[in-house]
Amino acid sequence: MDRDEIIRRISYIRVRAKLTQKALSYAVDMNPSYINRLECKRDFLPSLEVLLKIIQVCDCTTEEFFYHDIASYRKDKQLFDTVSEFPDSIKDFILNYDPDIMKLLIKLNDKVPK
Repeated sequence: MDRDEIIRRISYIRVRAKLTQKALSYAVDMNPSYINRLECKRDFLPSLEVLLKIIQVCDCTTEEFFYHDIASYRKDKQLFDTVSEFPDSIKDFILNYDPDIMKLLIKLNDKVPK
């Protein structure tokens, strides 16, 4: 993940948390224009300590922040949590039942508008 992606994600979780740049700057004990400069100029990255505060203040987890597709994390996590409660025999059945079903699901997914 490069610098621009980290900054895009900070902006994404800030907006989702309904925080202004100024409010988030204050919440992480930084200068009022800190988040604005970070998001607009993109000429630096926050320290790890500040990034972790931003993630926490924006009601996000580090797992979600660094997930390959942050926008789909909550749906994917919900699906994973549901399936993880299945007994191993059901998981094995789903994974090994019929490879054609997986191919069909992939085809259907490719046709769904994103």
